Amino acid sequence: MDTTTTGNTGTAGRTRRRVAAIVTLAVVVGAGGYLGRRFTKNEPEKYDDIVEHYKYGSLNSEGFSPPYWIWKALPVMFPDLLPGGYDSLGFTWEDGHDLPVGFSKRRMTGYDALGLNCAICHASSVRETPTSKEMVIAGMPAQTFDIEGYFRFLMNCATDQRFTPAAMIPVMESLGAKLDPIDELLYTYLLIPQTRMGLLRLRSRLVPLLFDDRVPSWGMGRVDTFNPYKAIQLNYPMDQVPVVERTGAADFPQIWNQEPREGKYLHWDGNNNSVAERNLGAALGTGVTPVTLDHEALDRITAWLFKLPPPKYPFARDAALAGKGAPIYQQRCAGCHEVGGAETFHTVPVEVIGTDPFRFDSYTYDLTVNQASLYAGTKYRFTHWHKSDGYANQLLDGIWARAPYLHNGSVPSLRDLLEPVEKRPKVFYRGNNVYDQARVGFVSDVEEQNKRKFFRYDTTVAGNANTGHLYGVDLSPEQKDALVEYMKSL
Repeated sequence: MDTTTTGNTGTAGRTRRRVAAIVTLAVVVGAGGYLGRRFTKNEPEKYDDIVEHYKYGSLNSEGFSPPYWIWKALPVMFPDLLPGGYDSLGFTWEDGHDLPVGFSKRRMTGYDALGLNCAICHASSVRETPTSKEMVIAGMPAQTFDIEGYFRFLMNCATDQRFTPAAMIPVMESLGAKLDPIDELLYTYLLIPQTRMGLLRLRSRLVPLLFDDRVPSWGMGRVDTFNPYKAIQLNYPMDQVPVVERTGAADFPQIWNQEPREGKYLHWDGNNNSVAERNLGAALGTGVTPVTLDHEALDRITAWLFKLPPPKYPFARDAALAGKGAPIYQQRCAGCHEVGGAETFHTVPVEVIGTDPFRFDSYTYDLTVNQASLYAGTKYRFTHWHKSDGYANQLLDGIWARAPYLHNGSVPSLRDLLEPVEKRPKVFYRGNNVYDQARVGFVSDVEEQNKRKFFRYDTTVAGNANTGHLYGVDLSPEQKDALVEYMKSL
């Protein structure tokens, strides 16, 4: 036997095996690196400009909403469930963005995820005429947005048998999604089925709120702030909660100029006196959890909102008439609604103020006890929530942009609020962003405009009463006009 030849052959074989192993390892490492980068990437879209950050920045709520391409496909797949598409829900849109104000995007685990942020409920638009360009105002109540309609649509889609990868992927691709084979596998076996199941689980929690005919619709610009907490965050058996307690819709509030509000009674019923804690509670409504919340991002917004001034009235004012209204305001309103006023930020018992009691009754002492479990074990644990005795007197800064009025948005204009209850509109339409400069509010006598239907608000429905707050109803018509003109400047 020629050992030299055999040895050479053995050496060559080992060399080939080593080369093959190195090549295989390189392929595995390369593929692993590629897949690692693709499926471990977790990057939100970032904005240096604080206003853009407020409108489109992430609180790390992504994952609560459907992924980007599924979200885009839903109104195309289910036009019968949402006639008019997302535009019908009253989102606020801006040029240069393919998502509404209040939506954030994050690249994570191989796909684009969507989330909600503060601006979804606290930004809106104003226009002078139906054809005028919209003025988007950050911190303003989202009075055109139908948040109930939005979540009903998503959950109704999930109950539909058309919600399948085979039906959805072609729609996504028709809208511009460029899916490679790995993407198709991801959407087919993970994202689409998980999104559907997640929405079905959410629906099972919210049926007693959103799909019970005994609970009145919230309508555009309103939300039931605390009952969804009970259902989602605290696992209340909502079907066992009395219907009267499940009826708690109220207007979205403004959130500018927070500094003078620190330490004062916040929310419509003054149930918290910490701006930071109020913001933590509100963030839960966007879909974050105590574990996922990006505290740094929220702190950045909180600091900005402390100093954010109220928006200036954008239309012409009658200075002479406003001058006549100034002393009336100081005499009749300032004591309850100006910094330093004797009653400012104090709560007024419901039986005294006379406004609709449902929102007040929906926030219970039992809820305050259970809220203490949120953020438990951390420095963020809730300690300031309490059950108050009525509705709180608030500052009126930027009051022109906060229509409709009263906590439940039951009075369309400031001028209407100065009338006795029997003269206030009993039925009107909410959701229009065209401004009524004479009455100081939004146009409320139009049922449909630019192919978008508005919400018919009936003050005889439970939770919708336009009673109470009878201050100023005894003024003369001329005094009322002067007062309203002055209040445009606040």
